[in-house]
Amino acid sequence: MAGEPPAHLLLAVFQMFFFTYLVRVMSNMRQGGRQARRRRLRHREMMLGRRPARIHPAYVPAALALARGGDPINRTIWSYVRLPATFWQKFVQGTLCDAEFYKRFRMTRDTFQMICDKLNPVLEKSDTRMRLAIPTKKRLAICIYWLASGDLMRSVADLFGVSEGSVSLIVHKVCDAINEVLFRDYLSFPTGQKLKETIQGYKERWGFPQCAGAIDGSHIPIKAPSKNPNDFYNRKGFYSVILQGVVDHMSRFTMIDIGMPGSVHDARVLRESNVFDRGESGTLLPQEFAQDINGVTVPAVLLGDAAYPTLPWLMKPYPDNGALTREKFDFNYRQSRARMTVECAFGRLKGRWRCLTKRLDVLLDNVPDIVGACCVLHNICEVHKDEDFEIQFPVEQGERRPAARRQGPPSAARDALARLFSQEGN
Repeated sequence: MAGEPPAHLLLAVFQMFFFTYLVRVMSNMRQGGRQARRRRLRHREMMLGRRPARIHPAYVPAALALARGGDPINRTIWSYVRLPATFWQKFVQGTLCDAEFYKRFRMTRDTFQMICDKLNPVLEKSDTRMRLAIPTKKRLAICIYWLASGDLMRSVADLFGVSEGSVSLIVHKVCDAINEVLFRDYLSFPTGQKLKETIQGYKERWGFPQCAGAIDGSHIPIKAPSKNPNDFYNRKGFYSVILQGVVDHMSRFTMIDIGMPGSVHDARVLRESNVFDRGESGTLLPQEFAQDINGVTVPAVLLGDAAYPTLPWLMKPYPDNGALTREKFDFNYRQSRARMTVECAFGRLKGRWRCLTKRLDVLLDNVPDIVGACCVLHNICEVHKDEDFEIQFPVEQGERRPAARRQGPPSAARDALARLFSQEGN
């Protein structure tokens, strides 16, 4: 018929559509197969818990040679050749005089040897066929030298003839050993007769009765942590953690708490510490140490600055509003003079161990161990008199007047001491 397409043209169009449909079907089948293989591979990796290991082609000949009993493959470099450690040779040969030894290690030879003897069972390593172990004395010397100088670990490694990685590992191991072996022997809150001696020491040396210690905090500089760095940025303009310490009349630490971020207020640090828990439970300063002063039962207390709250076991100065009476002014002076023991302790601590005055380039989790070891070593040096300075102030004595005993709030105890100091001044 006129106007109808030829039959061969319709067949050609039908074949073209059919071919296009067939290509689309085959493409979808191939794509579905690839997706199925990916799903199986992911499932297998999930079941194995790891991706399939890929072996480098260069390892295959070596593995075949060792399997067939061939010659072993020797390392190109077993250990790097290092320059002789001149400083360590002088240390071993004993050519360092006592003054030079003290300048570098901030303690005498006898104290160093005592610490070495106590830590030897924990730090001693055995020699192997591969290499000789680093002796305990050298390990302790590396750690104490780094704590006392705060130098780069690379510089310490050059002085002692070891690698930088070995210095880092040794410092952490020795600090852990100090905290494990020596912490309880040299850093613990006094009880019984020792607590009486501390209270008597504050009265005789600093002129403040019923004082069992002073408490304060100090910032330890650290590098900015990767997690929540703003929490560790303090008001002084650097990143730090807080060391809260309680000290006795000889500026020796009796309790420490380390690790709170530098932006936290001192009052919150106190409430999150072990000192607060023991003080509130009554196990820190028992009531048996209370005494009668001007008719008021005054318990044994810790001294803190104005940042701390007034608690039954913690005494702070009167708030200075510009209109203090002479009696309150004298109390604040006495309280500040006695509380200066904790300031002296922090000063001596950072004066001995200079690593605490610089930024500690270690992991945040390792900071408490290093700071704790420094506090223990500080107490050891104080006990063995490894120091060339001593701070003394005149002590004023006064007699107590007997009177009837009556229980009063914390402010009443502070007022009673203020009246006592005023009577001594008159």
